[in-house]
Amino acid sequence: MGIKLHKYLYGFCCLFILLQSCSVSKQLNKQAHTILLQDSVINTGHIGISIFEPATNSYWYNYNAEKYFVPASNVKLFTLYAGMKYLGDSLVGLRYNNDLFKIKPTGDPTFLHPDFKKQPIFDFLKTKKTLWLDPYKHSIYGTGWAWDDYMESFTPSVNDFPIYGNVITLKWIFKDSISIIPKFFAQLSTKVDAWIEGFDILKSICDNKLVIQNGNKKVQKIPFSAFFRNTKELLADTLPGLTLFDSNDPVDKSWPNSDYKVLHSQPTDSLLTPMMHNSDNFFAEQTLLMASNEHLGYMNDEAIIDTLLKKDLQNVPQQPRWVDGSGLSRYNLFTPQSFVYILNKMKNEFGLERLKTILPTGGEGTLKNYYQSDSSFIYAKTGSLSNQIALSGFLITRQNKLLVFSLLTNNAMGDGWKVRRAYELFLKGIREKY
Repeated sequence: MGIKLHKYLYGFCCLFILLQSCSVSKQLNKQAHTILLQDSVINTGHIGISIFEPATNSYWYNYNAEKYFVPASNVKLFTLYAGMKYLGDSLVGLRYNNDLFKIKPTGDPTFLHPDFKKQPIFDFLKTKKTLWLDPYKHSIYGTGWAWDDYMESFTPSVNDFPIYGNVITLKWIFKDSISIIPKFFAQLSTKVDAWIEGFDILKSICDNKLVIQNGNKKVQKIPFSAFFRNTKELLADTLPGLTLFDSNDPVDKSWPNSDYKVLHSQPTDSLLTPMMHNSDNFFAEQTLLMASNEHLGYMNDEAIIDTLLKKDLQNVPQQPRWVDGSGLSRYNLFTPQSFVYILNKMKNEFGLERLKTILPTGGEGTLKNYYQSDSSFIYAKTGSLSNQIALSGFLITRQNKLLVFSLLTNNAMGDGWKVRRAYELFLKGIREKY
């Protein structure tokens, strides 16, 4: 009798949970149609929605959740996993061999970056007189990036030895006075007319020659082409007491194998946090390269992505097309359920509390204009390309239920902020009701 009663109660509980789940799904479906699907901007394009509760291992709601979307910077969530998985607690800033005077770059983007005041790698290199440097032989631009973004500050070149964030910063002081950092690029600049109230820059995609003309800009940040020869010249100028050689120089063609010592630069999360808060494309691309270097022993985006998808992420619900670290490429294709998967996996492997410090909440970073009241209920990553708006992350309801969500909108004709406000209204509704 006891066994029968137990089975009866168990069956009743399962039925109750199922009915409750169906009820929640119907309510969310109604809410999604009212707020999102009927939105005047969103309904000009396509939207995918996935809401998941880890505690019950069940989806509360799915709409086009298995369909593929261009996710923009939500790709950084997969890059974040790679960084958290393989970069350890501290970034490997350099590998070196004192006997051979040889260094192996690691792709660390913090070297002489203005946001990082402590520079242990620079302090180390200042003590050296002669060094051999491995040349970087891969593309400095990501697959599928828009070529005409090459002068935009959000599209820095990618390479094995970043320096100064791979960006030139120009500031107008007064009239015909302007500062250029790094100073090395001043010798590559040409003034074509008087600067009255500001300046403008012309630059070829192929070199780092700057043509400075009259304009209205007071500050401009321009990525420089970080080809190996340019990086080598910039390092030589930054460290004038250091003589640099590489395998292209006639001095020595031998590159003997030997053990290398490791020099760390910064705490890993000091890189990952601004990467997610500010949606920093440069940090994301370099994070993927560093993860490749640490896990595979060499830097190759395609190789580390393929390895991750075949091993660590083999259970992702729908196999994505993943081509870069930042999400700048429109070749990327992911589903809402794939973002729910990676978020839940990171929570399980690295802990929610750590993720709360890495992902922005309301009023912070790319969420600074959203979720400002009662902000600590959401921790999420935004994504924005022309006509593509994404938001995926964690949501904590009033009843203290943890949810993982992903909202992806593509090809919507209209202002992106209107889509973001619709997202906000939808998620706040979930927060208050459950």
